[in-house]
Amino acid sequence: MFNVSIMINQSPSLADTQYQDEILNGVSRTFALTIPQLPAALRKVIGNAYLLCRITDTIEDDNALTIDQTRQLSDMFSEVVCGNIAAEQFANALYPLLSEHTIPAEHDLIKNTPAVIRVTHSFNTAQRKALERCVRIMSRGMADFQDTETLDGLKDLPAMNLYCYYVAGVVGEMLTELFCDYSEAIKRNKPELMKLAVSFGQGLQMTNILKDIWDDRKRGACWLPQDIFLTHGFVLRDLRSDYSDTRFEDGLGDLIGIAKKHLENALTYTCMLPLHEKGIRKFCLWAIGMAVLTLNKINKHRDFKKGTQVKITRRAVKATVFTTSLFAGNDSVLELLFKTASRHLPETAVSDEWFLKR
Repeated sequence: MFNVSIMINQSPSLADTQYQDEILNGVSRTFALTIPQLPAALRKVIGNAYLLCRITDTIEDDNALTIDQTRQLSDMFSEVVCGNIAAEQFANALYPLLSEHTIPAEHDLIKNTPAVIRVTHSFNTAQRKALERCVRIMSRGMADFQDTETLDGLKDLPAMNLYCYYVAGVVGEMLTELFCDYSEAIKRNKPELMKLAVSFGQGLQMTNILKDIWDDRKRGACWLPQDIFLTHGFVLRDLRSDYSDTRFEDGLGDLIGIAKKHLENALTYTCMLPLHEKGIRKFCLWAIGMAVLTLNKINKHRDFKKGTQVKITRRAVKATVFTTSLFAGNDSVLELLFKTASRHLPETAVSDEWFLKR
């Protein structure tokens, strides 16, 4: 172990901060677009939080790593974030093991983990605790699910719920902690925001799961719940890209309806934020808007066979950004915009209480 006092509260260099800004553009165009909308006091910490999550994802997603290597490196990275292991030790262990499956920008991110961690360790205690908790829960949860990765799909909807919590719900909780640390006005609604934050994260993650069905299957994974499709008489292992099945499409419709409900909760979350915090509101609204547009494309083309077939256009993204930015401080208009944009999405009958549990 390394001396924590040596590693924590170090001031990052200008080069470290510049690297964080540059690599964000390489690993996520979406977050490179939304993070600059945040208040200056939040941009650096939330940008850093995203990179920490991206490093965790890289460990989990590279198929060249064995299950034991994945778990060991995930645990190691959690200790790096906490300041118990040197970031250089982690980077030297993981970087040579990465395969071509991992994109060049992520190779670069892993190589430069020490720069990212120096920024992490410059934050205040509340911020660091929020980041540490998120990485720890995400790392362990994702590793547990990777142990049972199969084309059979997850057992049921609660299992999908738990998977989404590990991948995205915990991120929603982390962001809420950071928002509350930043603003006393936001902190006053913390208990309700924390409940909604999990649902918010799940709505975004379910949208990604539905969009990425075929890409996931190529690498031997399926994050869809078996029980939803069995209700329609369809077995997920039988899913193939060379034919369409209306039973599968019916199950897909049920999940689209559930994702829609989570995004409704995401809008409720956003409308609980102070009206004057338009930067944070835009950060949330852009994500919600793009998710609703993606669900619309999936719903209209339930027989899609490639993620590119349901990818939203740049024009649609620009329209979403413009409209939600214009009305970021008007809750009534935002609710109307959501109802209008999601009006063709199916309704799925699931208890409201279910959406606020994990």
